[in-house]
Amino acid sequence: MIDYYGISGDWSPLPNALNYIWTNGCYDVLHVGHLKLLAECKKQTEKNLGSMLMIGIDSDERVKQLKGDSRPINTQLHRAEMLLSLKSVDGVFIYDTAEDLEEILSSLKPKVMVIGDEYKDKLVIGKEHCSEIIFYPKFENFSSTKIISSLQKD
Repeated sequence: MIDYYGISGDWSPLPNALNYIWTNGCYDVLHVGHLKLLAECKKQTEKNLGSMLMIGIDSDERVKQLKGDSRPINTQLHRAEMLLSLKSVDGVFIYDTAEDLEEILSSLKPKVMVIGDEYKDKLVIGKEHCSEIIFYPKFENFSSTKIISSLQKD
């Protein structure tokens, strides 16, 4: 399954752009680390005129597979809405599998992919479809998993 959720708050057609800037992840509990990474994405849209920022998010089922049965905290539609409420975000794709992610990237052919630097020595799905990959450093080691874990201890 692949769904595209547009800036108009519905399942709208994908807008045309000269270039796409891409990032992806779970985005389960939005935090400052996410916002810093998205700020870098925004810089890339400004540097590459006519670009739009597209974000891929893991579906609820995929988050459950990756993170465990207690996740996600926020549904895929709520996560898409939160991201779309940010000025820098132009659209959100929701995908179930690595193959779906590969299909999206093969179709979009993003000019720039911005991902966390923890993927430097790992497989980056769809990297062959991007002109440039930027590995962005984690901000003060923030993660949704750590935030959720600290809340459960209280």
